[in-house]
Amino acid sequence: MLGGLWLLYTLGRALAGRRTGHASGHASQVWSVERDLHLPDEGRVQRAVLHWSWLVHAANDYYKFEHFLGLVVVTVWLLLWRPSRYLWFRRVLVLTTAIGLVLHLTYPLAPPRLRPDFGVVDTGVRYGESVYGGNPRNHGLLNQYAAMPSLHVAWAVLFALTVVLVSRSRWRWLAVGYPAVTTYVVVVTGNHYWLDGIVGIAALCLALLMSTGRSLELARLRTRG
Repeated sequence: MLGGLWLLYTLGRALAGRRTGHASGHASQVWSVERDLHLPDEGRVQRAVLHWSWLVHAANDYYKFEHFLGLVVVTVWLLLWRPSRYLWFRRVLVLTTAIGLVLHLTYPLAPPRLRPDFGVVDTGVRYGESVYGGNPRNHGLLNQYAAMPSLHVAWAVLFALTVVLVSRSRWRWLAVGYPAVTTYVVVVTGNHYWLDGIVGIAALCLALLMSTGRSLELARLRTRG
């Protein structure tokens, strides 16, 4: 089921990638809002680590593989050791991703790496490790203008929340650092703005509310039955 849903999501992103006319203008809007909110300048944060080539390489690899590896690890862990919690996790994951897809369709956004005037470089292209390649145009099923929201951040928060809520280990709180590292990586690599992560977390919160509401409604129906 997750594989089928992922295929539908990928196709949806590809469709959204055909509507990118306002993506650069939206980037200017996001950049302006961030400066008004006094959020850290993404370019300045990135420049602080560019002279550490090994760290940039690690960030590029993390960005490429973490999204899927995290999903596989948490899913397998739940299915094998906490199967009773898997349906809740899958429901929240699907709702979060669906909300993200709607925003990708309605608010195409050029990531910082495609706006060099913001002082941000594409670390993937610079080190030959880009997921998207050096061409700023969309190709295949990839959509380079789906920056808002950041599902890397939203999923990372969900994975960490799942571990904290479901695991009984005293070490489970270490999972809190996972979304923090993910947020730092997506910004340092030039793939997302801070606001992308914030909106991603908001999408997750909405999905949690929707999931809770559905669970309560099902419980009421069972009680009446």
